Amino acid sequence: MTDHYRDIRKIDPNRPDRLGDNTPNDADRIEIGPTQLAFGEWEAAGLALPDLQAMRKFRWERLTRHIVDRGYAGLLVFDPLNIRYATDSTNMQLWNTHNPFRALLLCADGYMVLWEYKNAPFLSSFNPLVREVRSGADLFYFDRGDKIDIAADVFANEVRILLEKHSPGNKRLAVDKVMLHGLRALEAQGLQIMDGEEVTEKSRSIKGPDEIKAMRCANHACETAVRAMEDFARENVPLGTTSEDDIWSVLHAENIRRGGEWIETRLLASGPRTNPWFQECGPRIVQNNEIVAFDTDLIGSYGICIDISRTWWIGDQKPTNSMIYAMRHAHEHIMTNMEMLKPGVSIPELTANCHKLDDKFQKQKYGCMMHGVGLCDEWPLVAYPDKAVPGAFDYELQPGMVLCVEAAVGEEGGDFSIKLEDQVLITEDGFENLTTYPFDPVLMGEA
Repeated sequence: MTDHYRDIRKIDPNRPDRLGDNTPNDADRIEIGPTQLAFGEWEAAGLALPDLQAMRKFRWERLTRHIVDRGYAGLLVFDPLNIRYATDSTNMQLWNTHNPFRALLLCADGYMVLWEYKNAPFLSSFNPLVREVRSGADLFYFDRGDKIDIAADVFANEVRILLEKHSPGNKRLAVDKVMLHGLRALEAQGLQIMDGEEVTEKSRSIKGPDEIKAMRCANHACETAVRAMEDFARENVPLGTTSEDDIWSVLHAENIRRGGEWIETRLLASGPRTNPWFQECGPRIVQNNEIVAFDTDLIGSYGICIDISRTWWIGDQKPTNSMIYAMRHAHEHIMTNMEMLKPGVSIPELTANCHKLDDKFQKQKYGCMMHGVGLCDEWPLVAYPDKAVPGAFDYELQPGMVLCVEAAVGEEGGDFSIKLEDQVLITEDGFENLTTYPFDPVLMGEA
């Protein structure tokens, strides 16, 4: 038998055995988490850390309550972010998004079973709310070839037996994203498949106290990374050798340095590539006296998404008057729309009463006015009046929701666009803008 130092080491008597977020203080945690750099920055900023044990229990209780309220026997999820929400465990998250090898069943009585990669059953061992770990939920062609149906039948039979034990007599199972053979096999077991995405999106929409603390920490880490990216861009772009990818890579690196996880998109563009918006960053050399615009879409510390946008003018000359006008108009748009946010206001009311962009900016306005955010972009979506579908989002805002308020301002055929976005918490009596990153004073016409 081989002895490992990790098995025999002692906790330093000069430090507690738990970190401030109520996880083991041994620098060898199973769950991924913040780095010492992040902890130090948060302490210096006076931020309160989340209690991760309490956060995990809040999420588990909230999901279970939603299952029971709908009269379902259980909830079966394959989406890695829904599994993260239910268990706080991760496993090759991006690979898992297109090769769904994990699954999580939460029964109506709160019993949770995780189907994991067979060689990694230990990845959720830190969370006692996960009562069983199995394997065999990998129902994709690359892994199972022409015998997926056999594996799907075995998996579906396990699900049926678990539900019979923990929710006897109830055949209504909510499922989020299931492969075709898995769906057919579950239905062949006599289960009535319900909409699991509706359950998880509604559950995730309200953040508990510790989730909000985690988001504040993640936001601080993200904004610190954005500052490093801006400093890099302002120092190096005038030299004439810095690409969009060079700038974007700083955000990635600084996110990882603080225990962040990944970035969902590549939305950074410069100069004329900002119009139309949604061109992804590439090898273009950014020129002095140009706009750089970006959207973080960043999955950061604690797996929390920080989704903010800024547009910078980089150079020693002044931006054009049309750029300054567009920047101020975009700023007015998000700030005016933000003022509508409070508990009890309905999403159709937000749509109907929103700030109206100038006609010349209408065709290229952003795809939505606001959207929820948590572990990623989440429900609900607030559409612009011309895109709203009656009945799609007939809900009121509640305390604990977090919305991203957006603006994309650029003329069709123009040579620039402005992209701005802030992340906003709905409080008991209004809202709190969690985003503190400044707007470029030069583009605002203030410097």
